[in-house]
Amino acid sequence: MCLLPDLRGFARFLTRDTAASDDLVQETVVRALGALEQFRADTNLKAWLFTIQRNIFYEQRRRNQRERLVMSDYAAEPRHGTQGRPASSGDDVRDLESVFWLLTPLLREALILVGAQEMTHEEAARICGVPVGTMKARVSRARARLAILVARPHEDCGLDADLECDPAADEAP
Repeated sequence: MCLLPDLRGFARFLTRDTAASDDLVQETVVRALGALEQFRADTNLKAWLFTIQRNIFYEQRRRNQRERLVMSDYAAEPRHGTQGRPASSGDDVRDLESVFWLLTPLLREALILVGAQEMTHEEAARICGVPVGTMKARVSRARARLAILVARPHEDCGLDADLECDPAADEAP
């Protein structure tokens, strides 16, 4: 399947873990094969697979959060932050990668789909189940935040007041 590298790349950005991303790709292919009768020939296969993959990722994430809540009653678990590493000095690519993980998951996802995967705003919006305007806003907001974070990587968050996000806005469908 020629789309496996794209699926792996998107899974890697979603999970930030090689083994988990491989599992996510495998589950995506299994579910897609099981739902092949639902695929319409006039639709974009890549967008269809990315939608399946994204849905699986968020299902697993919700399930893991519920499990953590139940388990926290019995044992203290170390929590791993999703905000990434602090920005490092030196190589620009490393700096960009470091600050990239400071974006919210929804903003990262928008940049991955539209930027790295070279999808249109319409395709990315369909995958994420949001209006095209919401996807355009997420991409724009993500690019603006990255520019600020790259320019001032050692500040707490480096966001100007007008770029600060209402969490509900990023979470809105």
